[in-house]
Amino acid sequence: MLNSKTNRIALFASAFFIIALVLFAILRDNAEEITLRDAMKILENHTVENVIVSKENVYLKTKNDFYKIASSQVTPKMFIDYKVEVDSGSNILIYFLFIVLFLGLGTLALRWWQKHSGEMQGSGIINRSASSGIGIDTPVEAIKSDVTFNDIGGISDVKIELEEIIDFMKNPKRYKSFGARMPRGVLLVGPPGVGKTMIAKAVAHEAGVPFYYQSGASFVQIYVGMGAKRVHELFAAAKNNSPSIIFIDEIDAVGKKRDGQRNDEREATLNQLLTEMDGFEGSSGVIVIAATNKIDVLDSALLRAGRFDRRVFVELPTKRERESILTKYLQHVPHELDVKAVANMTVGFNGASLAALVNEAALLSLRQNDFHVTIEHFHQVKDKVMFGKRKLQMLNDEQKKYRITYQAGKALCATYFDLPFEKLMLSNEKLTPSTGEPLIKHEIESRIKMLLAGMAACSIKFGEHASSAKDDLDEAKELVKSMVEEYGMGRALIASSNEEEVIIKRQYDETKMLLESMSKTIKNIEAVLYERESITKTEVKKYIDEVL
Repeated sequence: MLNSKTNRIALFASAFFIIALVLFAILRDNAEEITLRDAMKILENHTVENVIVSKENVYLKTKNDFYKIASSQVTPKMFIDYKVEVDSGSNILIYFLFIVLFLGLGTLALRWWQKHSGEMQGSGIINRSASSGIGIDTPVEAIKSDVTFNDIGGISDVKIELEEIIDFMKNPKRYKSFGARMPRGVLLVGPPGVGKTMIAKAVAHEAGVPFYYQSGASFVQIYVGMGAKRVHELFAAAKNNSPSIIFIDEIDAVGKKRDGQRNDEREATLNQLLTEMDGFEGSSGVIVIAATNKIDVLDSALLRAGRFDRRVFVELPTKRERESILTKYLQHVPHELDVKAVANMTVGFNGASLAALVNEAALLSLRQNDFHVTIEHFHQVKDKVMFGKRKLQMLNDEQKKYRITYQAGKALCATYFDLPFEKLMLSNEKLTPSTGEPLIKHEIESRIKMLLAGMAACSIKFGEHASSAKDDLDEAKELVKSMVEEYGMGRALIASSNEEEVIIKRQYDETKMLLESMSKTIKNIEAVLYERESITKTEVKKYIDEVL
């Protein structure tokens, strides 16, 4: 029965091919193209039997030949003595029949295939991808890395750690003669966006070996045993093409600590991963590089020596490293910038954020029809990259007055205590990002004063403040609570019952006194905010210097 159906589909294909050839012969334009002079000569000899006019060409049919000339080269007067036929698109019918025939044969073939595949499934010959899940049986293939260490800025210390591994893969005999073995695994640890994946690709490129990339989540399948099978296939492919590098991104997705109470698919996959790494011989030539930003959740068996022998911590870039990264991203961007100034304003940015910042500044420059990217473009897009684009609040005149005074108080305090910010926008809820630990007591108190300054400024001018102060007040309370309960920065190492209230009241009173002593400066800042809805730290500092 299968053979008869195979013959039927072959018959359909043959019929389609024959009809296609016939239609091609019918539709093919086999007229000889001639010049205007040749056409005039043929018409003068009165050998033309028929004239057919189409949109593009005029066709002249003689007893034995068929000619054509472009319609743009002739005029209607030339054919006044001849009967002219207009090609009204008769070929359209043939084209239509061709399409109908094509669709009809395609439908018959599709129906036969569906019925045939259904019988195969019914007889136990089942498509593996249908039974196993899409993508599970995708063959494991190496990818070619085109990333070099020169493409990555600001990781000089990481390069030193990894160059030894690259040299090991290039010259294994040198190390074996010294009794040293290649590390089985390298664990890249660091926050998101610092370039862990790019570093692994650069290692593969510099070593000139195949690069096998998998994310930890790709091993976690809903079908029992499939994750472990995928791990085995990955390591088998790498060994067959050694020397090679396996890179497992976000390994914490599969390598979380085992609690001993469950034996689910995730744990089976982790067990297979541990087994494969233990099965490496010293001469296998395969090294595993994994990346995570949650090393604390990884299973201890995965972290022991002999599996991930080397851990490389990739931290957020320093100022000098940010300069290096920005220089690379700005290579093809027309700009008039001091890269050091941009590096100074991007404390806490990772490599991915710096790339997004440069791109957003370039896009803004294009939107504004500027010829170069300037520092002003970076000021305008920095908060968008850090916090995302928010819908601006619609403020009436009364609310705008309160907002201007509120933001003026915060800008003055932030500048007075030299907190890190470059520009304040009237629409910004956050003036400066939260700083990381460790923090000195006076630094925390300065930030608390800045958070309370808006409320203090409104209290001085209006005797009240708006509800939008909630976020700043909440952060100030959290900082005071941490000072007292966690950092031992109260009157004693052990906090008393009402100490938080005493500290926040003292900070508020001191902030209010500072703002009252600089009422003229506040007015100058308010005037700028009212006119431009933004002010830079440099401008605020100028107004402060006038009264000091």
